[in-house]
Amino acid sequence: MDKPTATVVKNAGSHYLLSALPEWEVFPAVLRGKIRLKESSITNPIAVGDRVCYAREEDGSCVITEILPRRNYVIRRSTNLSRQAHIIAANVDRAYLVVSLFFPEVKLPFLDRILVTCELYGIPATIVLSKTDMYRELAADEIAHFKAIYEGAGYPVIETSVHTGEGIDAILEACKGKVNLFSGESGVGKSSLIKALDPSLDPKIGAISTAHLQGKHTTSLYEMYPLTSGGYVIDSPGIRGFGLVDVEKEEIAKYFPEMLKASAGCRFTPCTHTHEPGCAVKDAVDAGIISPERYNSYLGMLEEDKKFR
Repeated sequence: MDKPTATVVKNAGSHYLLSALPEWEVFPAVLRGKIRLKESSITNPIAVGDRVCYAREEDGSCVITEILPRRNYVIRRSTNLSRQAHIIAANVDRAYLVVSLFFPEVKLPFLDRILVTCELYGIPATIVLSKTDMYRELAADEIAHFKAIYEGAGYPVIETSVHTGEGIDAILEACKGKVNLFSGESGVGKSSLIKALDPSLDPKIGAISTAHLQGKHTTSLYEMYPLTSGGYVIDSPGIRGFGLVDVEKEEIAKYFPEMLKASAGCRFTPCTHTHEPGCAVKDAVDAGIISPERYNSYLGMLEEDKKFR
């Protein structure tokens, strides 16, 4: 007899909520005993989006008995030099990376680390530029420059405003029938955006800390919500640090699509794109084909890699 399966839609420590997607009938389950992972440094054995087997006890309660193989996942390492890593979400169809040019100011190296992780696990990524109504008139050049960097690297960029509704319908249409992760730094307006996508949802929304122009952590749990228009969104807590996991220093450049394309012309293989003569990637940076911002993020990841080894 086949074991019943369901998807984890909320993670609250050792307690979980499950639903047999695409049906949305949520029920609680617990994790008893130890489900060990090969990666002992992972802090959470089960993530939102995981498909699991479960057993129903005599009293009607449910116990998770097995984690089914993951199609993909988004994982981050703490940037405090520990080797511990945390899985943000599993089995994701698309990641929406929410950023704001200002309030708080976007940190391009942070965004690029998430993009590298998405590339590593084959998760398509869309960049959502939030709060554009607040600064479009004053920062049109900055918006254009940001879009040139990331659209030039191959990523869709959607300008949005929860106040004017700009971009909301485009995201809703793209989310239909898919499991969509929404992630970003604290204070970028991620929870407000999710509520704009579906006003019936109630992700926690917090204010910006004016002292540091950083967001306060308002979402403390990872949770999936169904959209009334179709599809699902995973809301994740605001992130302030994002360290790479499972990628060797020599491979990082492969996960910058524009660098991977240019590297076919490098004189040496392998090429670190830092000091070698005849490096087509450095030539592309000099020619403005690859943005210096993205190249500097790459160099920063090489330096960061040294700290963890």
